Amino acid sequence: MGKTSEISRVAVLSFYKFVDLDGLLEIRDSLLSVCGENDISGTLILASEGINATVAGPPQGVEKLMVFLESDPRLLGAQYKLSYNEKTPFHRLKVKFKKELVPMGVEGVKPQCLSGQRVPPEQWNDLISRPDVLLIDTRNDYENRVGTFRGAVNPKTEHFREFAGYVRENLDPGKHKEIAMFCTGGIRCEKATSYLLERDFKRVYQLEGGVLSYLERIPSEQSLWEGECFVFDDRTSVGQNLSRGTWSTCHNCRAPVSESDRRSEGFREGISCPHCHDRLTPERISSLEERQKQMRLARERNRKHLGAVIKRERANRAVD
Repeated sequence: MGKTSEISRVAVLSFYKFVDLDGLLEIRDSLLSVCGENDISGTLILASEGINATVAGPPQGVEKLMVFLESDPRLLGAQYKLSYNEKTPFHRLKVKFKKELVPMGVEGVKPQCLSGQRVPPEQWNDLISRPDVLLIDTRNDYENRVGTFRGAVNPKTEHFREFAGYVRENLDPGKHKEIAMFCTGGIRCEKATSYLLERDFKRVYQLEGGVLSYLERIPSEQSLWEGECFVFDDRTSVGQNLSRGTWSTCHNCRAPVSESDRRSEGFREGISCPHCHDRLTPERISSLEERQKQMRLARERNRKHLGAVIKRERANRAVD
């Protein structure tokens, strides 16, 4: 795996699979071992309902991780998305145990048993162009602001836990006969479509591989995607062919920051953005200014600023 031009670059691998898992401690230890041996960093989430992860490392090391995953019959056939970056977007390796891979807060939703029909990116345009199909963005509002499909409904959720409430209040299986949904890499749609099917919606579709697969496989001249796609690492966003995007992340409130945001009066590098500048206290400003100073000194000394690394890792979320 890996083209010659990609050998010196960092491979970024996102993957998930909904599957009934036990022996989570043993799986964790095996993952820590294979990732440690291959210089892989990032976050892996294990739950009784499956695995979800975004990791990065040398292309050869990431390939060995995929071989390891495929050697376990329970993890065989996971949904993978591979891209490349100039540097690693992660600084540590973590394996976490959680009740849900992506918290929906609804008991009994089991995508490993029931989920919507997967539609390949090559067939997606035809589906969502039909007037009888309701297109819904299952991601959160701040992700939608970075980019979305033309004509998609934005539920304006702040957290995925709010999505079930949106469905209950706004969708009717008697009225909405066909529903197509999408998310970053596919995992949230697995749960969202499963939830709808459990509530008697009959024809429910999901974009196979998520927006990332669409941007990778559909030529720009055919694309119905508008903007860029938010991702949960220090790239902030990616564009066509999964190239690094133009958005950044506010160090204070973690909101996505556009190029126009960075030209506004409310933006101060490392301090604030238009979404939070009017809420900053003098004490918080002083703390952020000191943090920027320490980061600048660390760069001048060619060292990582530990505080920045810790804060970034707290913000990184290995969900799609």
